[in-house]
Amino acid sequence: MPVITEIEDLKRIYRRRVPKMFYDYCESGSWSEQTFRENVSDFDKLYFRQRVARDMAGRNTRTQMLGENVAMPVGLAPVGLTGMQHADGEIHAARAAEKFGVPFCLSTLSICSIEDVAAHTSKPFYMQVYTLTDDDFMQRLFDRAKAAGCSAAVVTVDLQIMGQRHKDIKNGMSAPPKLTPKSVANLATKVGWGLGMLQTKRRAFGNVIGHAKGVTDPSSLTTWTAEAFDQSLDWDRIRQFRKMWDGKLIIKGIMDPRDALEAVNVGADAIVVSNHGGRQLDGTISSIRALEKVVDAVGDKIEVHLDSGIRSGQDVLRAVAMGAKSTWIGRAFVYGLGAMGEKGVTRALEVIQKEMETTMGLCGVTDVKDVDRDILMVPKGFSGDWAE
Repeated sequence: MPVITEIEDLKRIYRRRVPKMFYDYCESGSWSEQTFRENVSDFDKLYFRQRVARDMAGRNTRTQMLGENVAMPVGLAPVGLTGMQHADGEIHAARAAEKFGVPFCLSTLSICSIEDVAAHTSKPFYMQVYTLTDDDFMQRLFDRAKAAGCSAAVVTVDLQIMGQRHKDIKNGMSAPPKLTPKSVANLATKVGWGLGMLQTKRRAFGNVIGHAKGVTDPSSLTTWTAEAFDQSLDWDRIRQFRKMWDGKLIIKGIMDPRDALEAVNVGADAIVVSNHGGRQLDGTISSIRALEKVVDAVGDKIEVHLDSGIRSGQDVLRAVAMGAKSTWIGRAFVYGLGAMGEKGVTRALEVIQKEMETTMGLCGVTDVKDVDRDILMVPKGFSGDWAE
């Protein structure tokens, strides 16, 4: 294995190994990509407060998410088409998360199905669902997740309509992907990736094909995805989903304190402050800037998590210090998966944990549960008055 000391090392390998259309699918945002960039760069505006002559021995990153013990406040976020970044990608990522001791969340638009992942893991994982119009499909999806032992459902609420992602459109990146002569030529240069895909039978959308009405093969998926998402979604509709699923419920895609309070009212157990990694509304503020006001609004009524922009253990600590109970990584683990499969995901988690431990010590904190805003120097106006 090459020397990997930071997430960026995995990203460089990932870019060489994976076809361009799938690299661009991961490494892109909507429109001008302003929010995509600022999700990352805004973390750098939060400076750490160095402390000295403190006992740094016995540093601990262990905590809890939704009442379950975890190795660190990090989960693997739901990422669509993960199985196209690496053959059987969802299975590899879920295994790595399980062995490391952090949650894994499977996307509805995964390549490997709920049943595939359950058959190759021994601990419960989370299941992500979209807000779709088809009640029959939604209920059966929840039922399948329950049968597979999933410990929580994650409802994504910021994808009623698709943000315009220029790279995906130009690459023919859709569900299923539309291959062009240019993309086929690029696929042919990714020998290791291609051999892996030839050796697996999992190349379609296992949670949808054969389960959604009228979707019998990849070609019929295009019509379904164009019509399935509920543009008339409101909080009453989310209450219906709450009734369909009697387990722990996480609502993902909250950026405004008012929506956070609505999530509390519908009975969610946690929310994820997220702008979909900058892939939906461009020009909105970064997730880390939105976090503080959301936390202030809900207090201890609900767990508040954060995703979008995390590329290091230092970013995790910054989010926790600003009030997040936990964080989710998407691109950071996909880089590892595309670079080296399960080993790459494990290495990404190891890098993040090491960065957390080192930074905690230099800030004079030995237990992640004791991390608070005191470890940071936050510039005035960082969280702004955008919600007033």
